[in-house]
Amino acid sequence: MLTGSDLLAKVKELGDVSKSDLVRSCGYVSTKKDGSERLNFTAFYEALLEAKGLNLGGGGAGTGKGGRKLSYVATVQGNGNLLVGKAYTALLGLQPGDEFEIKLGRKQIKLIPAGAEEE
Repeated sequence: MLTGSDLLAKVKELGDVSKSDLVRSCGYVSTKKDGSERLNFTAFYEALLEAKGLNLGGGGAGTGKGGRKLSYVATVQGNGNLLVGKAYTALLGLQPGDEFEIKLGRKQIKLIPAGAEEE
């Protein structure tokens, strides 16, 4: 996906093409589960606005979806699961498949990246 001055240059270069072709040419495309193509218009327009110097306040540390402040508190769900939300994993740059060692202490749980030394 193009960003910044590269994105602006590509948009200028393509000139008068359809919005779909513009989004596709700039790399804002993903693949659905059924294998079909999905154009990411929102991500494209957000990147375009940012490239033009307009920041809508998104992407700040400490905010989740919709701009809520992260509480840094997790609650055990009715089924016994303890959920760490996407906003927290995104702050840490975690990817699907990342593994952690679980260390249990007195009334605490530590997640340590697999192969890392505990602090």
